[in-house]
Amino acid sequence: METLSTNKAFGGVQGVYSHVSAETKTGMTFAVFVPDHQDGAMLPVLWYLSGLTCTHANVMDKGEYRQLASELGLIIICPDTSPRGDDIPNDDGYDMGQGAGFYVDATERPWSSNFRMRSYIEQELPSLIAQAFPADMQRQGIFGHSMGGHGALTIALRNTERFKSVSAFAPIVSPLQCQWGHKALGGYLGADQTAWRTYDACALIEDGAHISDILVDQGTADQFLEEQLKPNLLVEACERAAIPLTLNMREGYDHSYFTISTFMDDHLRWHAERL
Repeated sequence: METLSTNKAFGGVQGVYSHVSAETKTGMTFAVFVPDHQDGAMLPVLWYLSGLTCTHANVMDKGEYRQLASELGLIIICPDTSPRGDDIPNDDGYDMGQGAGFYVDATERPWSSNFRMRSYIEQELPSLIAQAFPADMQRQGIFGHSMGGHGALTIALRNTERFKSVSAFAPIVSPLQCQWGHKALGGYLGADQTAWRTYDACALIEDGAHISDILVDQGTADQFLEEQLKPNLLVEACERAAIPLTLNMREGYDHSYFTISTFMDDHLRWHAERL
């Protein structure tokens, strides 16, 4: 692991790091904020997964999480959204390829050799975090935005024994039922939609996955609300499965980091209570 930068913030350290990933076969960059803590202390871990076109830097620069994370004693981990590089497959659109890994392990060529973001987030990066930081891996939560909200929900639902808390900002709740999902999952996984279900929060819940509770914040002025995000589908799935869902429809808020930064503290407190 190489340290790219460190900056002191609210008594803690905001770092940016890189390493060569065995899963993606590329260099991967990620950010970690570690609050000030006593020597030997192990801190709970909160993963933040970003959305389409984003890197580790978007929430690091715009998310405004460090002050409260420092007060609550939360390590915040911000991975990238895909493998990157001149020799890595890409797509002409913003919604597939580099910057749009959808947190899946691709099975279709040319994506399958590098686009293994599920295994990277679920297995490889946690192992590195556990070795390099004062992280209590028995206390992990996960949240994210848009494509990253999709990633957070599906990863938590597939790993209920690992994650004690999950939340999302404007998540893609059902890739099976939106254009973004059909393009990305069709390209990465092929035409057989039964293979998509493990990457669809609503389908995972319908297939028996259960988690203690979920928090979602969604802006009513979000330009993707009706065609891509469809939070009503998550409401229906959670009601059928008796999973408590707190869905806050935020009047006038959009899909941007202005919204995320406004409600970031609510999510940090939600996770801190459960971690």
